[in-house]
Amino acid sequence: MSNGKGWGTVPGRRKAAAQAGQEIQFTTLKVRIYPTSAQAELFEKTFGCCRYIWNQMLSDQKRFYEETGAHFIPTPAKYKNGAPFLKEVDNQALIQEHNKLSQAFRMFFKKPDSFGYPRFKRKKDDRDSFTACNHTFESGPTIYTTRNGIRMTKAGIVKAKFSLRPQAWWKLKRITVSKTRTGKYYCSILYERLVKQPEAAVPTAETTVGLKYSIGHFYVADNGAMADPPRWLKQSQEKLAKIQRQLSRMQPGSRNYEDAVRKYHFIHEHIANQRKDFLHKESRRIANDWDAVCVRADALREISETLMRDRGAVRDSGYGMFRELLRYKLERRGKVLILVDRYTPTTRTCSVCGKPQDSVSYKKKTWVCPGCGTVHQREVNAARNIKQEGLAQFCA
Repeated sequence: MSNGKGWGTVPGRRKAAAQAGQEIQFTTLKVRIYPTSAQAELFEKTFGCCRYIWNQMLSDQKRFYEETGAHFIPTPAKYKNGAPFLKEVDNQALIQEHNKLSQAFRMFFKKPDSFGYPRFKRKKDDRDSFTACNHTFESGPTIYTTRNGIRMTKAGIVKAKFSLRPQAWWKLKRITVSKTRTGKYYCSILYERLVKQPEAAVPTAETTVGLKYSIGHFYVADNGAMADPPRWLKQSQEKLAKIQRQLSRMQPGSRNYEDAVRKYHFIHEHIANQRKDFLHKESRRIANDWDAVCVRADALREISETLMRDRGAVRDSGYGMFRELLRYKLERRGKVLILVDRYTPTTRTCSVCGKPQDSVSYKKKTWVCPGCGTVHQREVNAARNIKQEGLAQFCA
C-alpha cells in the first residue's frame, strides 16, 4: 500500500531511507528445493509455458513491426484462449516473461552494440527457469518461507534446504525457480531490507591494493601476493575426456547415453561450484582487508581470442565474475572498486621513475628499466602502476 508522497515506489522508499540514515539493499538467497513429483511436473509445465509465451510475444512483435513500423509487445492474456494450457501455471511467471522481453528490447534500443536483438528460446539451449513476484493481500502474501519450505502459488509448500535464514524484517520481493542440467532444482529468493548506511572509507596508499590480472596466477597484487587457485577444469580434464570417448561409442538417445551425459554435466557443475566458492571467499577476504581495490578494466573476451594457446585458462578463471563480486562487496562496506582504463600502459611503465618503455614481452617475468636501473617483476610492476593510476584517478 502506498503511504503518501511516493512511499510505495522504490525512489520514494530510497529517499525516506536516506533521510533516516539508512539505505535499501537487495539480497538474494539461493536454496536447494526438493519438489514432489506433482510439483516437479508443474515446474516443467511452467518452464515450457514461459518459453512458449516468450517465443509467441517475440514473433508477434516482429510481425507487428514489419507491418506497421512500430514497436509493440502483446501481453500474455492475449494467448490464453488459444492456448488453454497457459491457465494451468502461475500467471505471475507469464507476466514476468513479458517484463523480461520488454527489458531486453529496452537494453537493445539503448545499447545495440552491447546487447543483441532478443532471440527465440529453445529447450535444448536455454536454462529452465521462471520468476514470480510476491504480492501481499489481506489474506496474506502469495509467496513466503516456512521452517523447511517455500510456499508458492499453485505449487503449495515446496520442501527446501536453507543454508542461511532471512531476518524477520526482510521483505520478500520475488523468487526464481531454476533447474540445472543435472536435474537439481533451486530457488533464488530476492529480499529487500533496510540497512545502516556504511561510512565512506577514504582510500590511502596504505589501505589500497592494486590487482593485475594474471593468466598464470589469477591475479598479482602490488605487494607481490598471488592467488594461485587450483586449475579445476584441468584437474577434471581426464575424467571429461573419458566420458567423451564413451559417448562417441554410444547410441544417442539410449539410456546409457543419457546416463553418461548426466555424469558429464555433474562434473562441469562441480567445477563451476568450486570456482564460485573460491571467487566468493577471495573477494570477501579482499573486501574485508582493504579500503579500496584498483583493477584494470581488461576485456577478457578479447584477451582469450588473442591468446589462442591460453584461451581455456582465461575462460576458466572467472576473473570477470571476481570483479563484479568485489564491486558489490566493497560497496556494501562503504569502500570502492576503482577501474583503470585498459589501455593504460601499466606493464611497460616503470613504477619507480615513471618512464615508459617501447614494449615489454609478456613472456618475460622480469625486466630492467633503462632509466633508473630498477629490476622489475613484470606483473608486480603492472599492479603497482594500476594502484598509482587508480589513486590518482580517485583523487582527481
